[in-house]
Order: sequence, then structure tokens, then C-alpha cells
Amino acid sequence: VQLVESGGGLVQPGGSLRLSCTASGFTFSTYGMSWYRQAPGKERELVAGISNGGSVRTYADSVKGRFTISRDNAKNTVYLQTNSLKPEDTGVYYCYVRGLNSWGQGTQVTVSS
Repeated sequence: VQLVESGGGLVQPGGSLRLSCTASGFTFSTYGMSWYRQAPGKERELVAGISNGGSVRTYADSVKGRFTISRDNAKNTVYLQTNSLKPEDTGVYYCYVRGLNSWGQGTQVTVSS
């Protein structure tokens, strides 16, 4: 199993980023996927999840209405569109395969003026 995240960076408050996670080594379309994040000195927390077919999506209360999770099973990729970013969204964002307990290496998101 391999998960490769990309799309992180430095952005001003109110800005947007689109994170991507490309998967390989398993049948992507049969697994639900999640995005987690970890801020400095804090525990890793669940941000959003999506079912294998994409019809069911869940979000942490802190990101509802600002973040959107989606997936393209033809491209073995899950996305996280992050809008109206706040400084408290800063952290390393990780992709996670439900059922396989596998993590990507993470991509850093920094929201600062």
C-alpha cells in the first residue's frame, strides 16, 4: 500500500488549497478513505471521510461548510478542497485507508499572514 499526498503549502487566512492523495497497491474503489490532520503539540484528528463509492461524506464540526472531500476512483485519488482557511487549520494533513490502517507521509498546510 502506498499513499502519496500533495498540494500543501503556505496560504493566507481566507485562502484555499486543494490537497490530493494518490493511492497504489490495493483496490482503491473498495475502500473508504479519510483525511486527518495533526497540529504541532496536538493529537492527530479526523477531518473528513468518504465512502468507497463517494456517496457518503462526513466532516469534523470544525471544517463543515469550508472543506469538501471527494474522490476519483478512475485515478485512484482522493481530494480535500480546503476553503476559508484559518490559522487553526495549520498542520500536517494525512491520507488514511480505512480497513488497511495505512497512512501517507503527510503534506504540510500552514495558514499565516
